[in-house]
Amino acid sequence: MMASKKIHYLYIRVDRVQFSNTIMKTYIRRRDKNDQLIVLFGGWGADENVFTPLCTDDFDFILFYNYSADEALVLPEMKTYKKITVIGWSLGVWAAEYLSSKTGIIPDLTIAVNGTPIPADDNFGIPLKIFEGTLENITETNMDKFYFRMFGDKKTYMANAERIPQRTIKSLHDELRWLYNRIMEQTEPGFRWNYAVTSEYDRIFPSGNVKSYWKKEKSTKQIIVPMPHYLFYKWRSFSEFVGFVEQFNKRHPKDFVIHKDIVKGL
Repeated sequence: MMASKKIHYLYIRVDRVQFSNTIMKTYIRRRDKNDQLIVLFGGWGADENVFTPLCTDDFDFILFYNYSADEALVLPEMKTYKKITVIGWSLGVWAAEYLSSKTGIIPDLTIAVNGTPIPADDNFGIPLKIFEGTLENITETNMDKFYFRMFGDKKTYMANAERIPQRTIKSLHDELRWLYNRIMEQTEPGFRWNYAVTSEYDRIFPSGNVKSYWKKEKSTKQIIVPMPHYLFYKWRSFSEFVGFVEQFNKRHPKDFVIHKDIVKGL
């Protein structure tokens, strides 16, 4: 816990032991005066390093990651917020659907980023053979390649070196095994996503599969951007990213493809 005379912060990193010493983690950042909450379900292989650079003093933040338990943890003392936004990124889109009902959090806005509710699927997610091949070949070398593809290219990878997750091979394997087992048991998706942000240059989830899934979901507005799988580095904070997404609700009644020049101006 960190505190000062003027501002009181609470930073909590909570572990829940479920089985075989496997741990699911919840990272929490809150400030007493904040009336907005952003909840992010991270993707496989992530940790707080990937997301904390986008945290500011203007909103409370909860991050769920290292999935390996059937129950998610929330703030120890829930507050009343004027606005709650849920973001699912990568496999976190599926995780949000699986875990949200167990958190007690009722969102005002939901954004799916570079993922679908059926993430191991030949047509609407990562092809099953690739998913299973990744599970069976988790090594230091292959994870370096994975994170490189996550950022898209060498320049972006090097520029965001401090955001590369610091995870053990065992934790990565345990997490993906747990995810795979639960995904194979999944029922029909039932979570309502207001927006889906899909990267054209995604090297983790095939962009065509993701676009195809959200195209058939008429209640979800899809925004297609010329970016890699990890796209958050383009914004200074999550509140800026949310604002970027929401502006298209006013300007564009249908799905929208964002031109490269617009992205360069961010």
